[in-house]
Amino acid sequence: VQLQESGPGLVKPSQTLSLTCTVSGGSITTNYWSWIRQPPGKGLEWIGTVAYSGITYYSPSLKSRTSILRDTSKNQFTLQLSSVTPEDTAVYYCVRDPKGGYPFDYETGRIEFDSWGHGTQVTVSS
Repeated sequence: VQLQESGPGLVKPSQTLSLTCTVSGGSITTNYWSWIRQPPGKGLEWIGTVAYSGITYYSPSLKSRTSILRDTSKNQFTLQLSSVTPEDTAVYYCVRDPKGGYPFDYETGRIEFDSWGHGTQVTVSS
């Protein structure tokens, strides 16, 4: 399976960041699909997950600003992060895991992702 992120590399503060992950070689109606990010100089941070069933769950710290949508006809899932600030500057990755888990498992890094996109740099700046 291959994952490819796409979207703008520069977003202005207070705007909505929108990234799309296009999946090939596998269907998003199976497995679990997530967005994670890595801010400069920091570790990986889980943002949210859409399950094969369409159910979504999000990091509590980002939940109020996050939506993950999916388009099964295009085999894509999209991250929307609203009201961005410079602290949202990061490399954003879309990833897959075959087993799923509770949100706590994603938050604490217990989930093993077996497929990764290359990542896309998003900078929040005016």
